[in-house]
Amino acid sequence: MNENLNTTDSTMPTTWHRPEFQGREKELIHLAAGAKLAGVTRSAVSNWAARHADFPKLVLETGPRTRRTKYVVEGEFMEFAELRGSTITPRRAPSPHRPGAVIDAAHLEHCERQVARLRDLEIRRAAKLAETRRALKAARARLAEAEATARAR
Repeated sequence: MNENLNTTDSTMPTTWHRPEFQGREKELIHLAAGAKLAGVTRSAVSNWAARHADFPKLVLETGPRTRRTKYVVEGEFMEFAELRGSTITPRRAPSPHRPGAVIDAAHLEHCERQVARLRDLEIRRAAKLAETRRALKAARARLAEAEATARAR
């Protein structure tokens, strides 16, 4: 379930369609997260809700009227998705917290690799540019020679 679900926030409009789940918010999942777990698009879930009478009943709606977040019981949703042949993606445990120093060191290493790669690319392209300039100089010399020959005739 969405960790940020706070039904006690009075600034966020909340509508309970199945009040028996109040206090049991950990059993709920919002439809976008359900789509991700089921391996389908959010629009597929919207189509399921519109077209199938056995789609799990909404438990809760939160947020402003123009952009409501809809929640259903996770177990009911997963059962419904499995009946539809969806490939269920198991939830992963949250990744462990990495200290800021570790993140900074990894970022520094990444930036150093980028600089080295771009420096090598610059050297290769500079050599190619010098080669192109020599070829252009030779082509201009041949053009001038051809123009002189054409005028002489």
